[in-house]
Amino acid sequence: MVKHSDPNSKLIAENRRARFDYFIEEEIEAGIILMGSEVKSLRQGGSNIGESYASVENGELWLINGYIAPYLQAKTWGHEERRKRKLLVSRRELARLWNATAREGMTIVPIRMYFNDRGIVKLKIGIAKGKKLADKRATEAKRDWGREKQRLLKQNS
Repeated sequence: MVKHSDPNSKLIAENRRARFDYFIEEEIEAGIILMGSEVKSLRQGGSNIGESYASVENGELWLINGYIAPYLQAKTWGHEERRKRKLLVSRRELARLWNATAREGMTIVPIRMYFNDRGIVKLKIGIAKGKKLADKRATEAKRDWGREKQRLLKQNS
């Protein structure tokens, strides 16, 4: 039986640089509070989470510097492109995130934003530790060797 992909689930934005700049220790799925014009803009694909991060402030989790393009049809009741957006996680996860950032010096990095199978916007965030320059070089060398190995295997067969 052929499995059809769900029309509601769709990748909106991905922070591919996060895996290069950080060691991702743990991933958490979080909800996000949005305005109607923001959701309509996301359906059109206008978003960027490359320069954004999340932080715990006053017992709440916030996405900071996430870009959602303006929705042109919502002229008067539009939204700010780079406003702070509240993220929704459980109290236990919020306490764990606060502990990781405040005590252990970790960073909360958004990894990908997507519509789940019910059509709700979700944000996959990661608890991450920053990489040093040597670690980045090692990651790049490992990726290059993987490509070279695939190329060699393809030529020999």
